[in-house]
Amino acid sequence: MLWVTWRQFRPQAVVAAAALAAVAVTLAVTGPHLAALYQGSGLGGCTADCGSRVASFVSAVRGTPSEDIFYGGVLLVYALPALIGLFWGAPLITREIESGTFRLAWNQSVTRRRWVAAKLGLVGLAAMLTAGLLSLMVTWWASPLYQAAQQASQNSLSINRLSPPLFDATGIVPVGYAAAAFALGVMVGLLVRRTIVAMAITLAVFAAIQVLWPAFVRPHLLPPAHTVQHLDALTWNGVGDVHRGHLILQPGTLTGFSPGTWITGSQAVTVSGQPAVMSPPACESAMQFVACLDQHGIRMAVTYQPASRYWELQWLEAGLFLVLAGGLGGASYWRVRRLA
Repeated sequence: MLWVTWRQFRPQAVVAAAALAAVAVTLAVTGPHLAALYQGSGLGGCTADCGSRVASFVSAVRGTPSEDIFYGGVLLVYALPALIGLFWGAPLITREIESGTFRLAWNQSVTRRRWVAAKLGLVGLAAMLTAGLLSLMVTWWASPLYQAAQQASQNSLSINRLSPPLFDATGIVPVGYAAAAFALGVMVGLLVRRTIVAMAITLAVFAAIQVLWPAFVRPHLLPPAHTVQHLDALTWNGVGDVHRGHLILQPGTLTGFSPGTWITGSQAVTVSGQPAVMSPPACESAMQFVACLDQHGIRMAVTYQPASRYWELQWLEAGLFLVLAGGLGGASYWRVRRLA
């Protein structure tokens, strides 16, 4: 049964292998140049006050093919799990149901259990391996950029692998995503029994997961850290306004945090820690509005995930998606055994 499954899956496997090979060649050719720029900027041995060297490195990279390769690689890793669910998961069993070939297989002394186990096991492992290899290659290539971001002062380089969407495209999380997307596609296909419809539903559901998860779930996988900062410790994109009675401030860069920190929320509060309601009347006409607020005891409460939690969050999130994949795979296995 494994051999038959492999023969059926071989065209998709060849396409995936060719795509991985093309990416590997591109990264292997351009990677040494990026590493040379990193070393040439003096960041290789820099341990303190590296801001100017980081700026020099970023200037050397910005506007070059290396910048396009970086964002293209991130986009590819981000999109791969959805593509796996779309083209590997959804048609895997649905195609057999539509054509009726599953009945032929079961009449050739192949049990339903062996049939579905071979399909889920072989293609599922291939999906995880493909995502893992792509993530590994892109992360290796971009390692000088991530290292420079860690050496930047006060998060001055806007490359943070802990915050979306870079978190989704680095480390081991793409492996969990690929497994979950594949299992989701298989389960949806078994429920709707129409390949095109199953592909559309799989894409819509997994895209929703990719949007909603980092916004509403990931920030709370681990209890966030909290701090309160003076307003004069922040830089500002705008001043603020009042919404439903509460003072809404619009900070730019939140300083005072180590590079790689993921800021998950901020709110204007009073000295006692209560949400700030309206701004003090004395500040409404003040030229230095932010300084006036600071003098009247308005502070910024910040919730964040420290950079040190990157791998903890990676293992936790990847594990959750692997558990989800296992649950969906088990449901698909149960469903196949009851197909009429």
